[in-house]
Amino acid sequence: MRRPALRLPALLLATALLGGCSSFGDLLGAATGTAAAAGSGNPALGVAIGVSTNAVANWGWRRLTRRWHTSEQEAIALAAGEAPIGEARPWQVRHTLPIGNEQGEVRVLRVIETPLATCREILFSVEDGEGAGLTRRWYVTSLCRQETGWRWAAAEPATERWGSLQ
Repeated sequence: MRRPALRLPALLLATALLGGCSSFGDLLGAATGTAAAAGSGNPALGVAIGVSTNAVANWGWRRLTRRWHTSEQEAIALAAGEAPIGEARPWQVRHTLPIGNEQGEVRVLRVIETPLATCREILFSVEDGEGAGLTRRWYVTSLCRQETGWRWAAAEPATERWGSLQ
């Protein structure tokens, strides 16, 4: 006995994995909109449901990745805030889902003290791969001390690495 109700979710999952994370909301919106239009016989309803599904899926993905990026920035800032100038310290982030786990190394390049703030210019790496295939991408940024600890102060590495999700 075939189960047509299970085909659509399986097809959506396979398509999302093949299409990549950035097109997941579009694919989900198209699938739900098509299913709603076919099921109701009303194309306008299908378009409304498809657009709404796309918006919610994209919002959820952006929220999740922003949380991941924030935890990455906090781990780097924590490691750099405790390090003396020039010393290499490891940093890492492990998420509940095994997606987006990152690690690398951070070094404090210099300390900048002004009457307004104490800041640190740091160099940090993000590792990809393992063993002989290990590569490191390096970034430079600034951290400043706040009441709650060291926080990200510059958007330059975030623009390249994390898009506009600073």
